[in-house]
Amino acid sequence: MGYTCRTITYPREDALLTTSLAGVPLRNPLVLASGIIGTSATLLRRAATLGAGAVTAKSAGPVPRIGHVNPICFDWGEGLINAVGLPNPGAAHEAALLAEARELLQGSETALIASIFAGTPDEFAQSAETVLRAKPDILEVNISCPNVHDDFGEPFAASCAGAASVAAAVKPVCDAAGVPMFIKVAPNVPNIGRIAADAIAAGGVGITAINTMPGMVIDIESGRPILTNRSGGVSGPAIKPIAVRAIYEIRQTLPDVPIIGTGGVNTGADAIELLMAGATAVGVGSALYYRGLDAMTQIGEEMVAWMQAHGVRQLSEVQNRAHQ
Repeated sequence: MGYTCRTITYPREDALLTTSLAGVPLRNPLVLASGIIGTSATLLRRAATLGAGAVTAKSAGPVPRIGHVNPICFDWGEGLINAVGLPNPGAAHEAALLAEARELLQGSETALIASIFAGTPDEFAQSAETVLRAKPDILEVNISCPNVHDDFGEPFAASCAGAASVAAAVKPVCDAAGVPMFIKVAPNVPNIGRIAADAIAAGGVGITAINTMPGMVIDIESGRPILTNRSGGVSGPAIKPIAVRAIYEIRQTLPDVPIIGTGGVNTGADAIELLMAGATAVGVGSALYYRGLDAMTQIGEEMVAWMQAHGVRQLSEVQNRAHQ
């Protein structure tokens, strides 16, 4: 009895990873996270040439901020902790940076994401109006900063009402510019799915999950916190399980909303895991510290190798698999 060998023909390797984010086509699902080398147009272009499907500029606020003084970042062994303090040149300068980046990215097939933060919903709207003059593909709204109208300085991301108030304020600006709005949520909340849902109901189009996790590291020789700000945001491999859980819960609550899953992605396997949890695309940040500036190229190659080894022909077969 004879047997016929069946040859599986795969698409080109780069075609295996194509996807889209709120209607914005991406050559791959890897997104340079905000705050990671996104401080100039040339660095954003460099990230594009080194494998990013989309690049996010560093968050900008309504006015310039100096940020905190050193030490502001520390490798504690299982991840990074930082309290940079959102230094930025202000929304007007950021708009100019984004406009320059848009020109440099022409022909690269890499999407451009702007990021903003502010202290009040009105300031969010004003910052959005300014940066959207540069016509980025997506606006990411970082609501993990303190609400200055709250007596305790509670971040907007800490409550459904806070998240919704920012989304509602920025929605008309994004609608007028024709730019989809992604709300960046925080992990240290009781019900991240409900907060994300209220942000979407108030006008958000997508969610970025998650921001860093609050933490502290103490130098036992001096007995003092290492960071000048004392506490900071934990990122890197240590927070990946937290990100996976958050993404999974948001996807359960919002079955059809695009999600940029961010937190602890260092390898292709990490990226696949976040996609299976429900991410549409995957943010990459601390991996550039651990693996170098070409981390996204390496992660993309590892994703393709995994997909080919498992007979996966397109990214949609991976996305949301944990919910099937």
